Amino acid sequence: MRAHPNYYGEYPLSILIYLAIGAGAGVLSGLFGVGGGVVIVPALIYLIGLNAHTAVGTSLGALLLPVGLLGVLAYYRTGHIELKASLLIAVGLFLGAYLGARVALSISAINLTRAFSIFLLAVAVRMFIGTLGR
Repeated sequence: MRAHPNYYGEYPLSILIYLAIGAGAGVLSGLFGVGGGVVIVPALIYLIGLNAHTAVGTSLGALLLPVGLLGVLAYYRTGHIELKASLLIAVGLFLGAYLGARVALSISAINLTRAFSIFLLAVAVRMFIGTLGR
């Protein structure tokens, strides 16, 4: 897939697109705890035209420092954070992101996109089935 003409952010339109992707991911992260993989990666692939590897890398780069800081603060202030669990998960994320990146870079962009699609579909089906009969 060819990159969007504003791929490198040289034009005001691309700046607005990137800001909108970040804002959308931020809102959904605050609401549901999702953002990077579910929002940013598909947006970078389909709105900007990045390949899957570059979209994943860019998403990780965006999330590196600001990942949910204000959202975490809001939840912490209301007592809705299990701090020990968050820290343990963060350690797993730290190590897992490296392993995942190594695996992702070893397969083609099209197969990475397909695997991601299957993952999202499986999560959606599981969540939907879990709500039946409630």
